[in-house]
Amino acid sequence: MTPKTAIRAEAETLFAAIAATGAQPVEADLLLPAETLLDLYGEDIRARAYVTHDPVRGEMMLRPDFTVPVVQAHMEHGAEPARYCYMGEVFRQQYHLGPRQSEYVQVGYEVFDGSDPLAADAEVFALFMGLLAPLGLRAATGDIGILRAAVQGLTTTDRRKAALLRHLWRPRRFRALLDRFGGRVPVPAPRQALLDRLTRGEDVLEGLVQTGLRTPAEIRDRLTALQEDAAAPPIAAAELQLLEAVLSVRDKSPAALARLQAMAGDHPALQPAVARLALRLARLADRGVDVESLDFEASYGRTTMEYYDGFVFGFYAETDPELPPVASGGRYDALTRMLGQGRSIPAVGGVIRPGLVARLKGVL
Repeated sequence: MTPKTAIRAEAETLFAAIAATGAQPVEADLLLPAETLLDLYGEDIRARAYVTHDPVRGEMMLRPDFTVPVVQAHMEHGAEPARYCYMGEVFRQQYHLGPRQSEYVQVGYEVFDGSDPLAADAEVFALFMGLLAPLGLRAATGDIGILRAAVQGLTTTDRRKAALLRHLWRPRRFRALLDRFGGRVPVPAPRQALLDRLTRGEDVLEGLVQTGLRTPAEIRDRLTALQEDAAAPPIAAAELQLLEAVLSVRDKSPAALARLQAMAGDHPALQPAVARLALRLARLADRGVDVESLDFEASYGRTTMEYYDGFVFGFYAETDPELPPVASGGRYDALTRMLGQGRSIPAVGGVIRPGLVARLKGVL
């Protein structure tokens, strides 16, 4: 049996098991319009997509993932609630040596159901846990919703909070913004010089030769934003410490929940998100998941898909730490709003990589 044959056989077994739950099989085009997708995928995949130009249809890309095209199709034509399964190749450029491939098969499951989103989270996770149980993988979980709540609860400008939320998936940039907004680092000299000129009422655009894509109006808006930011007081040290404490939470789920509940006691903005975590753990337990030994990391998922906005999870082979996640997924309610043209529905899903499953089974 060739490697591709073995991977296809594993994919078909996983696909059949997911379809047996009642999920509707769906297909997605291999070549997709790039314009919308490049804005929706995270920075990592956007940089690794295979993009080409079609003389009629314009910029196109090889499918890097199934979730976005499945959501697009559902929001245009799907009834609700709905459960979908799929199987096929995805394509991502790789810029380093190692076991990561540029072309590989994914098998996935997506749930669109607003009746009990926490139960849907547990449904997807428990299904994947059962399918992968023979491999002895480590499960990791997190909740982007808790991080978003911590940022939204900061006493600072909406513009600053929007910047932090936008860079939540870029930890180094996020940290740099926190340091700047908290007054921990001085304003860079060129920016301070520009602000000084604006304070003196100088027209810094006079005589400017436009060489970039921004219009003069956009540049003026950006200058106004810089002035507003410079006038805003630093984020309080206590609030920064709370956010850093949330980011540092990493433990078994019950202990992590207890730490977050203690923080939420004094910070109301955290309370709804932490309460959802508690309820989700109960739903997972109802599905037979051993939550006592389930890892939870508040920062987990910050370097994956930017469309995740709630529960996130992954399954890892501890015997081969160089491997990418064997399976991963999460909740993406905001994505359905972006693609729903005025309507939305809670949604969660995940993918399994049959090639990695076959490798860990010793088939390859």
